[in-house]
Amino acid sequence: MNLHEYQSKELFAQYGIPVPRGHIASTPDAAAAAARELGGSVWVVKAQVHAGGRGKAGGVKLCRTPEEVATAAAGMFGTRLVTHQTGPEGLPVSLVYVEVGSAIAREIYLSLLLNRDRSRLSFIATSAGGMDIEEVAAHHPEQILRAEVHPAAGLQSYQCRQLAFGLGLSGSQVAEFEKIARGIYSIYLDKDASLVEVNPLIVTKEGSVLALDAKINIDANAVYRQQQVAAYRDPSQEDPMERQASEHDLNYVSLGGDIACMVNGAGLAMATMDLIKLHGGEPANFLDVGGGATSERVTAAFRLILSNPNVRAVLVNIFGGIVRCDLIADGIINAVKNVGVKVPVIVRLEGTNADVARAALAQSGLAITAATDLTDAATKSVRLAAQTAGA
Repeated sequence: MNLHEYQSKELFAQYGIPVPRGHIASTPDAAAAAARELGGSVWVVKAQVHAGGRGKAGGVKLCRTPEEVATAAAGMFGTRLVTHQTGPEGLPVSLVYVEVGSAIAREIYLSLLLNRDRSRLSFIATSAGGMDIEEVAAHHPEQILRAEVHPAAGLQSYQCRQLAFGLGLSGSQVAEFEKIARGIYSIYLDKDASLVEVNPLIVTKEGSVLALDAKINIDANAVYRQQQVAAYRDPSQEDPMERQASEHDLNYVSLGGDIACMVNGAGLAMATMDLIKLHGGEPANFLDVGGGATSERVTAAFRLILSNPNVRAVLVNIFGGIVRCDLIADGIINAVKNVGVKVPVIVRLEGTNADVARAALAQSGLAITAATDLTDAATKSVRLAAQTAGA
Protein backbone atom coordinates (compact mmCIF):
# COMPACT_ATOMS: atom_id res chain seq x y z
CA MET A 1 0.00 0.00 0.00
CA ASN A 2 1.41 3.37 -1.06
CA LEU A 3 0.98 6.72 0.65
CA HIS A 4 0.71 10.15 -0.92
CA GLU A 5 3.52 12.63 -0.34
CA TYR A 6 1.43 14.75 2.02
CA GLN A 7 0.50 11.68 4.08
CA SER A 8 4.13 10.58 4.26
CA LYS A 9 5.10 14.06 5.42
CA GLU A 10 2.47 13.93 8.15
CA LEU A 11 4.23 10.82 9.46
CA PHE A 12 7.63 12.44 9.02
CA ALA A 13 6.55 15.41 11.14
CA GLN A 14 5.18 13.08 13.83
CA TYR A 15 8.61 11.43 14.04
CA GLY A 16 10.55 14.69 14.22
CA ILE A 17 11.76 14.73 10.61
CA PRO A 18 11.81 18.36 9.37
CA VAL A 19 9.64 19.03 6.31
CA PRO A 20 8.55 22.28 4.60
CA ARG A 21 5.18 23.67 5.64
CA GLY A 22 2.35 22.77 3.31
CA HIS A 23 -1.41 22.25 2.91
CA ILE A 24 -3.49 19.86 0.83
CA ALA A 25 -6.10 21.29 -1.57
CA SER A 26 -8.86 19.82 -3.75
CA THR A 27 -9.85 22.95 -5.72
CA PRO A 28 -7.92 25.81 -7.36
CA ASP A 29 -9.43 28.32 -4.89
CA ALA A 30 -8.41 26.14 -1.96
CA ALA A 31 -4.88 25.94 -3.38
CA ALA A 32 -4.64 29.73 -3.61
CA ALA A 33 -6.01 30.07 -0.08
CA ALA A 34 -3.41 27.58 1.14
CA ALA A 35 -0.65 29.69 -0.39
CA ARG A 36 -1.92 32.83 1.32
CA GLU A 37 -2.19 31.04 4.66
CA LEU A 38 1.32 29.62 4.37
CA GLY A 39 2.76 33.01 3.51
CA GLY A 40 6.00 33.67 1.71
CA SER A 41 6.70 34.62 -1.89
CA VAL A 42 7.33 31.25 -3.57
CA TRP A 43 5.20 28.11 -3.48
CA VAL A 44 5.38 24.67 -5.06
CA VAL A 45 2.22 22.94 -6.29
CA LYS A 46 2.57 19.15 -6.35
CA ALA A 47 0.11 16.69 -7.89
CA GLN A 48 -0.65 13.91 -5.43
CA VAL A 49 -0.36 10.56 -7.21
CA HIS A 50 1.23 7.27 -6.24
CA ALA A 51 4.17 7.58 -8.63
CA GLY A 52 7.58 9.13 -8.94
CA GLY A 53 8.79 11.30 -11.78
CA ARG A 54 6.06 13.90 -11.25
CA GLY A 55 8.30 16.86 -11.97
CA LYS A 56 9.30 15.61 -15.42
CA ALA A 57 5.62 14.94 -16.22
CA GLY A 58 4.37 18.43 -15.28
CA GLY A 59 3.08 17.42 -11.87
CA VAL A 60 5.26 19.90 -9.93
CA LYS A 61 4.99 23.63 -10.57
CA LEU A 62 6.86 26.57 -9.03
CA CYS A 63 4.61 29.59 -8.46
CA ARG A 64 5.23 33.16 -7.28
CA THR A 65 1.69 34.42 -6.64
CA PRO A 66 -1.46 32.80 -5.20
CA GLU A 67 -3.07 33.35 -8.60
CA GLU A 68 -0.32 31.30 -10.24
CA VAL A 69 -0.91 28.62 -7.61
CA ALA A 70 -4.61 28.49 -8.53
CA THR A 71 -3.78 28.28 -12.24
CA ALA A 72 -1.23 25.52 -11.71
CA ALA A 73 -3.67 23.52 -9.58
CA ALA A 74 -6.48 23.97 -12.12
CA GLY A 75 -4.21 22.54 -14.79
CA MET A 76 -3.67 19.40 -12.71
CA PHE A 77 -7.14 18.64 -11.35
CA GLY A 78 -9.14 16.17 -13.41
CA THR A 79 -6.13 15.06 -15.46
CA ARG A 80 -4.29 11.75 -15.44
CA LEU A 81 -0.61 12.27 -14.75
CA VAL A 82 1.58 9.98 -16.86
CA THR A 83 5.09 9.26 -15.55
CA HIS A 84 7.61 6.50 -16.18
CA GLN A 85 6.11 4.66 -13.19
CA THR A 86 2.41 4.87 -14.09
CA GLY A 87 2.32 3.41 -17.58
CA PRO A 88 0.53 5.09 -20.47
CA GLU A 89 -2.83 5.21 -18.68
CA GLY A 90 -1.52 7.49 -15.93
CA LEU A 91 -3.08 8.17 -12.52
CA PRO A 92 -5.90 10.60 -11.69
CA VAL A 93 -5.11 13.88 -9.92
CA SER A 94 -7.76 14.91 -7.39
CA LEU A 95 -5.50 16.53 -4.77
CA VAL A 96 -2.54 18.88 -4.86
CA TYR A 97 -0.09 19.73 -2.12
CA VAL A 98 0.82 23.41 -1.82
CA GLU A 99 4.16 23.85 -0.10
CA VAL A 100 6.35 26.84 0.73
CA GLY A 101 9.39 27.11 -1.51
CA SER A 102 12.79 26.08 -0.16
CA ALA A 103 16.19 27.60 -0.90
CA ILE A 104 18.14 24.57 -2.09
CA ALA A 105 21.91 24.42 -1.84
CA ARG A 106 22.35 20.63 -2.27
CA GLU A 107 20.18 17.59 -2.99
CA ILE A 108 20.71 14.15 -1.41
CA TYR A 109 18.98 10.81 -1.86
CA LEU A 110 18.16 8.69 1.22
CA SER A 111 16.05 5.57 1.62
CA LEU A 112 15.54 2.58 3.89
CA LEU A 113 14.45 -0.82 2.62
CA LEU A 114 15.01 -4.51 3.19
CA ASN A 115 18.15 -6.09 1.73
CA ARG A 116 16.79 -9.58 1.11
CA ASP A 117 20.22 -10.98 0.31
CA ARG A 118 21.47 -10.06 3.79
CA SER A 119 18.14 -10.21 5.67
CA ARG A 120 18.82 -6.75 7.07
CA LEU A 121 17.38 -3.28 6.68
CA SER A 122 19.65 -1.16 4.54
CA PHE A 123 20.05 2.60 4.27
CA ILE A 124 20.85 3.70 0.72
CA ALA A 125 22.24 7.20 0.22
CA THR A 126 23.90 9.26 -2.49
CA SER A 127 24.87 12.87 -2.97
CA ALA A 128 23.19 12.68 -6.42
CA GLY A 129 19.76 13.49 -5.01
CA GLY A 130 16.82 14.57 -7.13
CA MET A 131 17.69 11.96 -9.77
CA ASP A 132 16.26 8.50 -10.33
CA ILE A 133 18.26 6.18 -8.09
CA GLU A 134 18.25 3.60 -10.89
CA GLU A 135 20.19 5.99 -13.12
CA VAL A 136 22.77 6.63 -10.42
CA ALA A 137 23.15 2.89 -9.78
CA ALA A 138 23.58 2.18 -13.49
CA HIS A 139 26.02 4.97 -14.36
CA HIS A 140 27.70 6.00 -11.08
CA PRO A 141 27.49 3.05 -8.64
CA GLU A 142 30.53 4.36 -6.78
CA GLN A 143 28.40 7.28 -5.55
CA ILE A 144 25.99 5.04 -3.65
CA LEU A 145 26.55 4.60 0.10
CA ARG A 146 25.06 1.79 2.18
CA ALA A 147 24.62 1.06 5.87
CA GLU A 148 23.07 -2.24 6.91
CA VAL A 149 21.36 -2.40 10.29
CA HIS A 150 21.78 -5.49 12.43
CA PRO A 151 18.32 -6.44 13.78
CA ALA A 152 19.64 -7.10 17.27
CA ALA A 153 21.71 -3.93 17.58
CA GLY A 154 19.47 -1.50 15.70
CA LEU A 155 20.66 1.67 13.99
CA GLN A 156 23.97 2.84 15.46
CA SER A 157 25.23 6.41 15.70
CA TYR A 158 28.49 5.54 13.95
CA GLN A 159 26.49 4.34 10.93
CA CYS A 160 24.67 7.67 10.76
CA ARG A 161 27.97 9.53 11.00
CA GLN A 162 29.54 7.41 8.27
CA LEU A 163 26.64 8.17 5.93
CA ALA A 164 26.64 11.87 6.83
CA PHE A 165 30.38 12.26 6.27
CA GLY A 166 30.15 10.28 3.03
CA LEU A 167 27.46 12.69 1.84
CA GLY A 168 29.66 15.68 2.60
CA LEU A 169 27.69 16.90 5.63
CA SER A 170 29.51 18.62 8.47
CA GLY A 171 29.01 20.39 11.79
CA SER A 172 25.44 20.50 13.05
CA GLN A 173 24.25 18.87 9.81
CA VAL A 174 25.60 15.52 11.03
CA ALA A 175 23.33 15.58 14.09
CA GLU A 176 20.40 16.73 11.96
CA PHE A 177 21.02 13.86 9.55
CA GLU A 178 21.14 11.33 12.39
CA LYS A 179 17.81 12.59 13.72
CA ILE A 180 16.27 12.15 10.26
CA ALA A 181 17.78 8.68 9.80
CA ARG A 182 16.50 7.56 13.21
CA GLY A 183 13.05 8.93 12.38
CA ILE A 184 13.00 7.00 9.12
CA TYR A 185 14.14 3.84 10.92
CA SER A 186 11.38 4.21 13.54
CA ILE A 187 8.71 4.79 10.89
CA TYR A 188 9.84 1.69 9.00
CA LEU A 189 9.53 -0.50 12.08
CA ASP A 190 6.47 1.11 13.71
CA LYS A 191 4.36 1.34 10.54
CA ASP A 192 5.35 -1.98 8.91
CA ALA A 193 6.85 -0.18 5.92
CA SER A 194 8.54 -1.83 2.96
CA LEU A 195 10.17 1.41 1.78
CA VAL A 196 10.82 4.87 3.23
CA GLU A 197 12.42 7.23 0.73
CA VAL A 198 13.41 10.90 0.65
CA ASN A 199 14.35 12.23 -2.78
CA PRO A 200 15.53 14.83 -2.38
CA LEU A 201 16.74 15.36 1.13
CA ILE A 202 18.09 18.89 0.82
CA VAL A 203 20.65 21.10 2.47
CA THR A 204 19.19 24.60 2.46
CA LYS A 205 21.21 27.70 1.76
CA GLU A 206 21.03 28.40 5.50
CA GLY A 207 22.72 25.02 6.10
CA SER A 208 19.75 23.05 7.49
CA VAL A 209 18.84 19.51 6.40
CA LEU A 210 15.23 19.17 5.24
CA ALA A 211 13.07 16.41 3.70
CA LEU A 212 11.76 18.05 0.54
CA ASP A 213 9.93 14.93 -0.63
CA ALA A 214 8.62 11.82 1.11
CA LYS A 215 7.62 8.39 -0.09
CA ILE A 216 6.39 5.55 2.12
CA ASN A 217 5.22 2.10 1.02
CA ILE A 218 3.48 -0.12 3.57
CA ASP A 219 3.48 -3.91 3.62
CA ALA A 220 -0.08 -4.72 2.50
CA ASN A 221 -0.13 -7.81 4.74
CA ALA A 222 0.28 -5.61 7.83
CA VAL A 223 -2.27 -2.89 7.06
CA TYR A 224 -4.87 -4.64 9.22
CA ARG A 225 -2.91 -3.67 12.33
CA GLN A 226 -2.08 -0.13 11.19
CA GLN A 227 -5.25 1.89 11.72
CA GLN A 228 -3.66 5.27 10.95
CA VAL A 229 -2.07 3.96 7.78
CA ALA A 230 -5.25 2.15 6.68
CA ALA A 231 -7.10 5.45 6.83
CA TYR A 232 -4.60 6.86 4.31
CA ARG A 233 -5.67 4.46 1.56
CA ASP A 234 -6.71 6.16 -1.69
CA PRO A 235 -8.66 3.68 -3.89
CA SER A 236 -8.54 6.10 -6.84
CA GLN A 237 -4.81 5.38 -7.16
CA GLU A 238 -5.30 1.61 -7.34
CA ASP A 239 -5.99 -0.61 -10.33
CA PRO A 240 -9.81 -1.16 -10.25
CA MET A 241 -9.47 -4.88 -10.94
CA GLU A 242 -6.80 -5.32 -8.28
CA ARG A 243 -9.01 -3.47 -5.81
CA GLN A 244 -11.97 -5.71 -6.66
CA ALA A 245 -9.77 -8.80 -6.26
CA SER A 246 -8.69 -7.76 -2.77
CA GLU A 247 -12.34 -7.64 -1.71
CA HIS A 248 -12.57 -11.38 -2.49
CA ASP A 249 -9.17 -12.24 -0.95
CA LEU A 250 -7.73 -12.88 -4.41
CA ASN A 251 -4.14 -12.03 -5.27
CA TYR A 252 -4.42 -10.33 -8.67
CA VAL A 253 -2.10 -8.25 -10.83
CA SER A 254 -3.12 -6.88 -14.23
CA LEU A 255 -0.83 -7.58 -17.18
CA GLY A 256 -0.99 -6.72 -20.86
CA GLY A 257 -1.71 -10.05 -22.57
CA ASP A 258 -4.85 -11.90 -23.68
CA ILE A 259 -4.68 -15.25 -21.82
CA ALA A 260 -6.26 -14.98 -18.38
CA CYS A 261 -4.75 -17.22 -15.72
CA MET A 262 -6.47 -18.63 -12.64
CA VAL A 263 -4.09 -20.65 -10.49
CA ASN A 264 -3.76 -21.71 -6.86
CA GLY A 265 -0.38 -20.85 -5.44
CA ALA A 266 1.92 -17.97 -6.34
CA GLY A 267 4.77 -20.22 -7.49
CA LEU A 268 2.52 -22.27 -9.75
CA ALA A 269 0.99 -19.05 -11.10
CA MET A 270 4.45 -17.74 -12.03
CA ALA A 271 5.33 -21.05 -13.70
CA THR A 272 2.06 -20.98 -15.62
CA MET A 273 2.77 -17.50 -16.96
CA ASP A 274 6.31 -18.54 -17.90
CA LEU A 275 5.00 -21.47 -19.95
CA ILE A 276 2.46 -19.27 -21.71
CA LYS A 277 5.31 -16.94 -22.68
CA LEU A 278 7.51 -19.88 -23.68
CA HIS A 279 4.88 -21.09 -26.14
CA GLY A 280 4.33 -17.69 -27.72
CA GLY A 281 1.44 -16.30 -25.69
CA GLU A 282 1.00 -13.36 -23.35
CA PRO A 283 -0.64 -13.67 -19.90
CA ALA A 284 -3.40 -11.16 -19.16
CA ASN A 285 -2.96 -11.35 -15.41
CA PHE A 286 -1.46 -13.00 -12.39
CA LEU A 287 -4.22 -14.53 -10.27
CA ASP A 288 -3.67 -16.71 -7.23
CA VAL A 289 -6.97 -17.96 -5.79
CA GLY A 290 -5.15 -19.35 -2.76
CA GLY A 291 -4.85 -22.74 -1.17
CA GLY A 292 -8.32 -22.47 0.36
CA ALA A 293 -10.13 -21.81 -2.92
CA THR A 294 -13.90 -22.38 -2.86
CA SER A 295 -16.58 -22.58 -5.52
CA GLU A 296 -17.66 -19.02 -4.66
CA ARG A 297 -14.12 -17.68 -4.93
CA VAL A 298 -13.64 -19.38 -8.29
CA THR A 299 -16.83 -17.75 -9.57
CA ALA A 300 -15.63 -14.36 -8.32
CA ALA A 301 -12.28 -14.96 -10.01
CA PHE A 302 -13.99 -15.71 -13.33
CA ARG A 303 -16.04 -12.53 -13.10
CA LEU A 304 -12.89 -10.57 -12.37
CA ILE A 305 -10.68 -11.86 -15.17
CA LEU A 306 -13.48 -11.72 -17.75
CA SER A 307 -14.09 -8.05 -17.00
CA ASN A 308 -10.85 -7.49 -18.94
CA PRO A 309 -11.97 -6.92 -22.57
CA ASN A 310 -8.59 -8.10 -23.90
CA VAL A 311 -9.04 -11.68 -22.66
CA ARG A 312 -9.22 -14.24 -25.50
CA ALA A 313 -8.88 -17.43 -23.43
CA VAL A 314 -8.90 -18.54 -19.80
CA LEU A 315 -6.40 -21.04 -18.43
CA VAL A 316 -7.30 -22.67 -15.11
CA ASN A 317 -4.38 -24.52 -13.51
CA ILE A 318 -5.13 -26.11 -10.14
CA PHE A 319 -3.02 -28.46 -8.06
CA GLY A 320 -5.22 -29.89 -5.33
CA GLY A 321 -3.04 -30.32 -2.31
CA ILE A 322 -5.11 -28.57 0.34
CA VAL A 323 -8.00 -27.66 -1.94
CA ARG A 324 -10.16 -30.42 -3.47
CA CYS A 325 -10.22 -30.45 -7.27
CA ASP A 326 -13.90 -31.48 -7.37
CA LEU A 327 -14.84 -28.28 -5.51
CA ILE A 328 -12.85 -26.27 -8.04
CA ALA A 329 -14.60 -28.10 -10.86
CA ASP A 330 -17.99 -27.17 -9.37
CA GLY A 331 -16.88 -23.57 -9.25
CA ILE A 332 -15.71 -23.65 -12.87
CA ILE A 333 -19.00 -25.17 -14.03
CA ASN A 334 -21.06 -22.63 -12.08
CA ALA A 335 -18.93 -19.76 -13.34
CA VAL A 336 -19.15 -20.80 -16.99
CA LYS A 337 -22.92 -21.16 -16.65
CA ASN A 338 -23.62 -18.03 -14.59
CA VAL A 339 -21.00 -15.58 -15.76
CA GLY A 340 -21.59 -16.21 -19.41
CA VAL A 341 -18.10 -17.10 -20.56
CA LYS A 342 -17.69 -16.36 -24.27
CA VAL A 343 -14.03 -17.36 -24.67
CA PRO A 344 -12.33 -20.77 -24.55
CA VAL A 345 -11.68 -22.20 -21.09
CA ILE A 346 -8.75 -24.59 -20.71
CA VAL A 347 -8.53 -26.55 -17.46
CA ARG A 348 -5.70 -28.56 -15.97
CA LEU A 349 -6.48 -30.26 -12.64
CA GLU A 350 -4.15 -32.48 -10.59
CA GLY A 351 -4.24 -33.66 -7.00
CA THR A 352 -7.00 -34.46 -4.54
CA ASN A 353 -10.12 -35.82 -6.30
CA ALA A 354 -8.73 -34.84 -9.69
CA ASP A 355 -10.39 -37.82 -11.43
CA VAL A 356 -13.78 -36.87 -9.98
CA ALA A 357 -13.24 -33.28 -11.05
CA ARG A 358 -12.26 -34.18 -14.62
CA ALA A 359 -15.31 -36.44 -14.92
CA ALA A 360 -17.60 -33.64 -13.71
CA LEU A 361 -16.18 -31.24 -16.27
CA ALA A 362 -16.54 -33.80 -19.07
CA GLN A 363 -20.17 -34.49 -18.13
CA SER A 364 -21.11 -30.82 -17.80
CA GLY A 365 -21.81 -30.41 -21.51
CA LEU A 366 -19.95 -27.09 -21.45
CA ALA A 367 -17.26 -25.96 -23.87
CA ILE A 368 -14.38 -26.65 -21.52
CA THR A 369 -11.09 -27.94 -22.94
CA ALA A 370 -9.27 -30.44 -20.75
CA ALA A 371 -5.48 -30.48 -20.57
CA THR A 372 -3.37 -33.47 -19.59
CA ASP A 373 -0.45 -31.49 -18.16
CA LEU A 374 0.82 -27.94 -17.82
CA THR A 375 2.61 -27.86 -21.19
CA ASP A 376 -0.51 -29.17 -22.90
CA ALA A 377 -2.58 -26.51 -21.12
CA ALA A 378 -0.24 -23.71 -22.16
CA THR A 379 -0.04 -24.74 -25.83
CA LYS A 380 -3.83 -25.17 -26.08
CA SER A 381 -4.37 -21.77 -24.45
CA VAL A 382 -2.04 -20.02 -26.89
CA ARG A 383 -3.65 -21.73 -29.89
CA LEU A 384 -7.25 -21.09 -28.82
CA ALA A 385 -6.52 -17.47 -27.88
CA ALA A 386 -5.09 -16.90 -31.35
CA GLN A 387 -8.15 -18.50 -32.93
CA THR A 388 -10.47 -16.28 -30.86
CA ALA A 389 -8.53 -13.16 -31.83
CA GLY A 390 -8.75 -14.09 -35.50
CA ALA A 391 -12.46 -14.97 -35.43
